[in-house]
Formats: sequence, structure tokens, C-alpha cells
Amino acid sequence: MSDPQTTGASTTTIIQTALAEDTDKRDLKAVLRRQVQQSLAFGTLIVLVLFFAIFGTNFLTWNNISGILLSTAVIGILALGTTFVIITGGIDLSIGTGMALCAVMTGVFITNLGLPMVVGVIGGILTGVLMGFVNGINITVLRLPPFIATLAMMMIAGGLALVVSGVAPIYFTETPDFQRIALGTLVPGLPNAVLITLVLAVIAYLVLTKTLLGRYTFAIGSNEEAARLSGVNTRRWTVLIYMFAGAFTGVAGVIIAARLGSAQPQTGAGYELQAIAAVIIGGTSLLGGRGSILGTVIGALIMSVLVNGLRILGIQPEWQNIVVGVVILIAVFFDSLRNRART
Repeated sequence: MSDPQTTGASTTTIIQTALAEDTDKRDLKAVLRRQVQQSLAFGTLIVLVLFFAIFGTNFLTWNNISGILLSTAVIGILALGTTFVIITGGIDLSIGTGMALCAVMTGVFITNLGLPMVVGVIGGILTGVLMGFVNGINITVLRLPPFIATLAMMMIAGGLALVVSGVAPIYFTETPDFQRIALGTLVPGLPNAVLITLVLAVIAYLVLTKTLLGRYTFAIGSNEEAARLSGVNTRRWTVLIYMFAGAFTGVAGVIIAARLGSAQPQTGAGYELQAIAAVIIGGTSLLGGRGSILGTVIGALIMSVLVNGLRILGIQPEWQNIVVGVVILIAVFFDSLRNRART
């Protein structure tokens, strides 16, 4: 006659084994879905390049490719930070005007106040971190929906950029080395802005996959309540995630100011939509809990190639906006299909 305790223990072991196998299967499916999504995104990028190379003139010249990479630098840096926010199930609409404010503050520190260039750059980046802190507090403490909190910040940042700059560009004429941050070439043939983007992509990948911040980013996006019950201080980590993303906004502000040689207070309009589209095209779910840095980089390249290719073909700016809008709709639609498949 079998021992009831032994039988119970065996049953428990069987259940645990089954649950572990089920979890492994779900993880394997998630990995496969992510790889398929990234493969589709990369395939889309190749198709776009081939299309514009065939029907556009001078598309594959080094000058044009360099321009695409420079455009990808700004969109890509914004998208890298936004990836963390969207994985949590949030959104940040303030990154475009926030980038302009960070650029303006960099100009104020360097040109208006005459501070050393390094101090000005750090000040511009910290401006983005401060914006992320405010967004995080509004979302976690005041319990505002991320859409509303960051929409308000978008308007505030845009207004502050105009007020602080006096509705006029701030030029870096007395610090010509400032432009080397974006346009210099530490690596021959590769603009510094592109090199900085690659370095930031590696940092973002390591943070997302190897640190507590990355682990809690996925945990909050997958099930915030479960993460909280597990002992995670979700409020604190959400604020830290928005601050981390804000640092990327600050870097993007410095890069675009260095690229243009001036801080343009109205330069950020529309960048937030392209960055968010890049993140979604790269496979990050708007519902949170899923995303990757590699996918975001591919998505940013797709957006830059698309905009540049349309310009090469002579498409009018208003039609370019329509095409970009359609791409965003398609990206969100396919994200919705992926989420339905998961459930």
C-alpha cells in the first residue's frame, strides 16, 4: 500500500514539472515570436533600401547614406529610451519637444552663460532626466495616465523651449568644437553621432537584459500588480525608468543641437511619433511586457530610410507625413494582432 505522503509529494513534483515545462514552452514561443518579428522588420528594411535604390537617384551614395545614419542617430536615441517606457506599458509623448528643450538648455549653458562645453552638455542631459523625473512622479504619485502626463509635459516643454530661447535660435558660434560632438569622425567615415548611437544601443541592451532596471521594466509591463505583490517598489522603479529614458532625450537634444550648430526651439515637433513608430515596428508591444533594443534599432533605420527615400523621390512634405502616418497605423495594427495571438 502506497504512502499518502509519498504519493502527494510525487503528485506535487509532477505538477511542478508540468508547470516548468509549460513556462519553458511559453518562453520559447515568446523568443520565436520576437525573432520572427525582428526578421520581418529587417526584411522590410532591405526591401525599402532596394526599392529606393532602384527608383531613386543617388540613394546609395555615401553622402546620402551618411545623412540617413545621422537622421537615425536622433530618432534612434529617442527610440532607445522610449523602448523602456513602452515595455512598462506606458508612453512618452514629450520626447520631441523635450529634446528641443534640452537643446535650448545646452545652448543657454554654453552660449548665454559661457559655461564650459562639458558642463553645458551635462546640463542638457540632466534637463532630460529632470523631465523624466517629473513624468514619473505625475504617473506614479498623482496617478495620471501616462498619455495625459506626457502630453502635458510635451506642451510644457515646447512652451519652455520658446520662452527660454526668446523664440530665437541659440547659435554656438563661440564654441566651434561643439559641432564635432555630432559631425566629427573619431572613426574615419563614421560621424560621431552615429558612433554615440551605437554605444548607447549597447548600453541600453545591457541595461535591459542584464540589470535589475531591465528586469523590473519587463515585470512592470507584464503585470505591475504581480510585481508589486512580489516586493518590487513599482513606483520607485517606474520613476527611475522614466528618468533613464529622459537621459536619452537629453542626449538626443545635445546631438541635434551639435548637428545643426544651433539650438532650435521648434525643432522637435513630430520626432516623438517617429520614435514611437520605430519602437513598435521593432516589435515592442504597446501593451507592455515585450520588446528589444535590436528591434528598435531596426525600426529607427526603417523610419529614416523611409523619410529619406520619399525625399529622394521628390515626394512633397505633406505626402511624406501621410505615408509616415500610414506606417504608424500599420505598425499599431500588427501590434494589436500580435497581442490577440498572445491571448
